[in-house]
Amino acid sequence: MDFELSDEQKAFRETLRAFVDKEILPVATEWEHAGRYPTEIVEKMKRMGLFGLSVPEEYGGMGADMVSFALVFEEIARGWMGVAGTIGSHSLACWMIAKHGTEEQRKTYLKDLATGARRTAIALTEPGAGTDLQGIQTRAVRDGDHYVVTGTKTWITNARHADPLPVLVKTAVTEPAHQGMSVLLVDPSAAGFSVSRDLPKLGYKGTETCEVVLDGVRVPVANLLGGVEGRGMQQVLGGLEIGRVNIAARAVGVAQAAYDAALSYARERTAFGQPIAEFQAIQLKLADLATEIQAARLLTYWAASQADGGKRVDMEAGMAKYFASEVALKASLESMRVHGGYGYSQEFVVERLYRDAPLMAIGEGTNDVQRLVIARALVSGKGRIGW
Repeated sequence: MDFELSDEQKAFRETLRAFVDKEILPVATEWEHAGRYPTEIVEKMKRMGLFGLSVPEEYGGMGADMVSFALVFEEIARGWMGVAGTIGSHSLACWMIAKHGTEEQRKTYLKDLATGARRTAIALTEPGAGTDLQGIQTRAVRDGDHYVVTGTKTWITNARHADPLPVLVKTAVTEPAHQGMSVLLVDPSAAGFSVSRDLPKLGYKGTETCEVVLDGVRVPVANLLGGVEGRGMQQVLGGLEIGRVNIAARAVGVAQAAYDAALSYARERTAFGQPIAEFQAIQLKLADLATEIQAARLLTYWAASQADGGKRVDMEAGMAKYFASEVALKASLESMRVHGGYGYSQEFVVERLYRDAPLMAIGEGTNDVQRLVIARALVSGKGRIGW
């Protein structure tokens, strides 16, 4: 049993940490409040190779192991969770293309996706279908050597930059519905494709979150992910497993940032003639936060290491995402309480963390859904806890 990072992973973490401390933290609060897109940060992440995280080395990517993958999202979210979003859905889509794409699709897209010359995303959710993906209404009807796609997708991160945009569609009406679902790699320059609006959000600012309309968009049959219809749900669910490791790691980063802010403030703020860190009530909050954040971190890296072992991690990633996101919610609120009135001010980082934290409990499958995934794995015997 080894709870240590490898020397290579430690060096990678230090590189990430230095990048976040130098390039993200000094501008995060100002840019986030201004609604400014982090263009300069994105360009530096391209040069670091971070857009190639989940692209195999043979196609020019980093081919990172899942523990290193989690390190990226923890460290970047510690600085600014919105920036993590610019490579989050990109990495998920790259993984899907690398895992499920045809060789021609891999050769066409992965090299440029690895460098960030192209960027991508994933279009699953619709105005009437989120958790219940089998309820999507976007249709793709075969017309010769093309599909004609009609529908609306919403809450799409990177929508204005995605090329291609993998879109979950129904290529057939079947029972059960998932047997007729496929993923198409859509060219955003195609006629009928439009980003109709940006969605206003409580937090998770910096990166764009949009609604996408597909009005009779013609997509070549060659852009059917994997080349076989009816495998879209399977492809998406596999991607969401690593997506939940991503979200869990982001939640750990936000929680760590909240704890760091609370500890620093408690040491500096004085009341009744002494630092408030000397008061037992504050010490108990800090002890609880430190314990729960470390537990969330261990769950997250356990799930990542299990994925590195080549097994399915529905339960493990669900546990990590569920627990870590709840810890992030608590940590941001408790940090705000430690700060008192200053925690409610936009001059302190904690108010941004408080607005960013809820997304992790909602995105990539709500926490109630994660609890059901965990329970079903346990009841069926496919998952177990203990040794």
